[in-house]
Amino acid sequence: MIETHIAEEPFHFIQEKDKIFIIEFTKALEEMGYTYGGEIGSGYCWGKYMLIFRKANVKSKNVVARIYIKDDSIVLRLFFNHVTKHAAYISASPAHIQNAFTGDYGTCKHCKGDSCKFRKDYEIDGVKYEKCNGTTFEFHDPKIENLAYYLALFKEFYPLSKKRSIPDRE
Repeated sequence: MIETHIAEEPFHFIQEKDKIFIIEFTKALEEMGYTYGGEIGSGYCWGKYMLIFRKANVKSKNVVARIYIKDDSIVLRLFFNHVTKHAAYISASPAHIQNAFTGDYGTCKHCKGDSCKFRKDYEIDGVKYEKCNGTTFEFHDPKIENLAYYLALFKEFYPLSKKRSIPDRE
């Protein structure tokens, strides 16, 4: 379905490498029980268009991932909570994964005091981080060759239950 959708006229401007990433990421999340709902919607202030991924067949509207489609690139944004619990995994990840958690991008600059509800704070390798929840865990211009890393990170935070495990591919 995503292949047909992304081939429609409004999306002709998307670079081929980005279309491939969108298709493969979407298929992988669908195999894990998540959906973009068959809609590529307005990107509002994040880009021209956007895919929003949620758990399929549940009432909850919690967003687990988004792909922002901009004029000249895409951005993969993953939505995570309780980051400190996953600090060892993040520390052992490649730099392109770690940087989304430990780099300067998204560092909280507007908050005053401890009552900001838009801040993500966590600790990795003994260092405390405060990120603005509006710009956390973004991967700009994600590469198809790194797809396995993004999916492994996603599974770290959203592990498959035994009921919905993916069969091994042969």
